[in-house]
Amino acid sequence: MKYRALGNTGLEVSEIGFGAEWIGEMEPGELERIVARYEEAGVNIVDCWMADPALRSALGDALAGQRDRWIIQGHIGSTWQDGQYTRSRDLAFVKPAFEDLLTRLRTDHIELGMIHYVDEMDDFDDLMSNGFIDYVRALRRDGTIGHVGFSTHSAVVGKAAVESGEIEMMMFSINPAYDMMPAVSTIETLAGEKGEYDAVAGGVDPQRVELYELCEGRGIGLTVMKGCAGGMLLDTTKSPFGVALSPAQCIHYALTRPAVASIMVGVKDVAQADEALHYEEASPSERRFERVLSKAPLHSHKGHCIYCGHCQPCFAHIDIAYINKLYDLATAGDTIPESVREHYNNLRVNASACIGCCVCQNRCPFGVKIAKRMVATRKLFAN
Repeated sequence: MKYRALGNTGLEVSEIGFGAEWIGEMEPGELERIVARYEEAGVNIVDCWMADPALRSALGDALAGQRDRWIIQGHIGSTWQDGQYTRSRDLAFVKPAFEDLLTRLRTDHIELGMIHYVDEMDDFDDLMSNGFIDYVRALRRDGTIGHVGFSTHSAVVGKAAVESGEIEMMMFSINPAYDMMPAVSTIETLAGEKGEYDAVAGGVDPQRVELYELCEGRGIGLTVMKGCAGGMLLDTTKSPFGVALSPAQCIHYALTRPAVASIMVGVKDVAQADEALHYEEASPSERRFERVLSKAPLHSHKGHCIYCGHCQPCFAHIDIAYINKLYDLATAGDTIPESVREHYNNLRVNASACIGCCVCQNRCPFGVKIAKRMVATRKLFAN
């Protein structure tokens, strides 16, 4: 296993991390087998956002006896209310939920205290000006958290968090589908002399490039979530590129972004864990995502949203690209992940606001039937 510095935190993390989001869908005993396999391979970082007390306890049980070798990303603001996960900024819920996390993980501290899931500037401004950030600062001062982390899917919010000076690392969603704008050239043309994809050459959303470079310059280490876009990139029929990438290629893409230290790979069994760990011994040809994307059929983008934002602005103030991203994540598996449902439910303006004017469709370079997707999204999340 290779290790990387997590920004300026002083922590060395394994480049393959354990995203523990699928604990609830594992067969009995599988979590313990996965943890043992990762420990054997040298994985030393785990992300725990889950609010469900039973899942927290299961992870605590699996880490028992080996707690000191794990770097834990634990989330502040992920709460369990009325039997379901709820993101909260209300300290009446936030404090007991975080204390519960420590108790169930059988520890009195975690290395990375993550300000949980901030995707809108209003939310960021609020938590940075009220008691929430004061609580996080206090946890840092007394050593309950070693470093202040931040979790977001928004490059704009991520940049604001870095510039605030409050955070030391960030978890961000990184994969080719989320990054890439409409191609102005082939991936081969954009490849540099070493064969690595040149993000600055125009193939990636400039805001995301700016965030990666800002983190690199400020010493803010990145850990990666949604490296395979919820499995979408592994499936030819769902991939916006019309071709499937392998886990190794998705992992390599994330690990070649500036400031990235580790990718949190979500797995449901040991076989999937081994598939992720194979990256460490994969050949250069197995890792090279750019060759796969460069051979994608020219029509592969047609009908697929790649979240480029060319559809904006929306008269109803809908963030079309982000809602399309949530729709794709929600339909990637058999069930809607609770975190995705919560992201959608917390939107100030969702798909229900669509008036069906179809102006956005005229702007879309890939012919996405946006109005129909808004209707489908509304129905999907209503269930």
